[in-house]
Amino acid sequence: MSFDYAYSTTNQPSTGTTIFYWIVCIFMLVVMWKVFEKANKPGWAAIIPIYNVIVLIQIAGLSLWYLLLLFIPIVNIYAIFKIYIELAHKFGQSTAFGVLSVFFGIICMPILAFGKAQYVGNNTTSTNM
Repeated sequence: MSFDYAYSTTNQPSTGTTIFYWIVCIFMLVVMWKVFEKANKPGWAAIIPIYNVIVLIQIAGLSLWYLLLLFIPIVNIYAIFKIYIELAHKFGQSTAFGVLSVFFGIICMPILAFGKAQYVGNNTTSTNM
């Protein structure tokens, strides 16, 4: 009796999927660059890992402790929501927009970057939790 235990290792994404992935990544990089520039931060900061999160937290007007919170399981969920809600407030958007940004960042972040939203910094009144 002969058993053929060969299996295929072709679980890699197709070329089209890979190209689409890179297009989305480059688009989001451009979006974050524009958001940073609107907030009077250097756009190139969007391409530096970890530093881009630090700058995003600064734009949101939060303490850098939130960077540490992002590494703690469960607590990071709170931190992500808080960062994006405060980011939305700094651009004159609602709390609901901030929540939607967590789930639909590919739609909401371009609205901040290319829309009429202007960075208002510390001029907004938002409730801190």
